[in-house]
Amino acid sequence: MSTATFVIAATSSEVLNVIAAFVGGLIIAGALIWAVQFGMRVRDRELPRPLPDEQPHLPDGGAVRESREMREPDEVPHAEGKERLMPYELHSSGSKTRKDQHRRRWMPGSSGSFGSGGLGRF
Repeated sequence: MSTATFVIAATSSEVLNVIAAFVGGLIIAGALIWAVQFGMRVRDRELPRPLPDEQPHLPDGGAVRESREMREPDEVPHAEGKERLMPYELHSSGSKTRKDQHRRRWMPGSSGSFGSGGLGRF
């Protein structure tokens, strides 16, 4: 075999690689164009956006404010003479409103949290 044969074989594989890359790029570009058109068709089938007067508004009394209350754990009632409690015998919430609504504060001179390494009380 002569060197001309090797040159022709080498250039033919390079040309095939270039053609394969070009065809691959066309396939990817076509897939992207199809995806955009599909998305536009889906968006056209959706309901239109609400008008400004259809948007939710604040109530007449203004914004609803946060209510703050002190809670305490609600104990599970004892089963009197029964083996176990049924779900309908339990309370709906795990806590109830505390009688004393005064918020507890940290004692002066306390460390502020457990295990913080602070000085704590003297």
